[in-house]
Amino acid sequence: MSYPVTMLYASLLGILLIMLSWGVSKVRLREHVSLGTGEFSDLESAIRAHGNFIEYVPFALILLLLAESTGASSWLLYTLGASLLAGRLLHAYGIRQAKNTNNYRKSGTVLTWLMILVTSFYILAIRVGVL
Repeated sequence: MSYPVTMLYASLLGILLIMLSWGVSKVRLREHVSLGTGEFSDLESAIRAHGNFIEYVPFALILLLLAESTGASSWLLYTLGASLLAGRLLHAYGIRQAKNTNNYRKSGTVLTWLMILVTSFYILAIRVGVL
């Protein structure tokens, strides 16, 4: 069985992961820092943008795959996937700004959390037979 929605968003998020990874590597090369942050704030923010992505995206993609495997409607799946992608893009942009608490970062966090919550409740409702 194929999972076209999850495949689409996993691919797009995979590209974003490489972009975030490159962002860390680029600053490490420029500042000659092999491990840690070397007390460079731009390296620290690049590391946290990458780390935060890694902390949320794998689990969110598993939830999306599970929702898709239940036969969830395409509009719901695309909305969930787009919310995750938009949330991670906004967060990554926001965390790299000089002022780390900004609306981009906050909006990205909220979109990501909402995607995880909605998908979790959807799967739970399917499991207990509410839907």
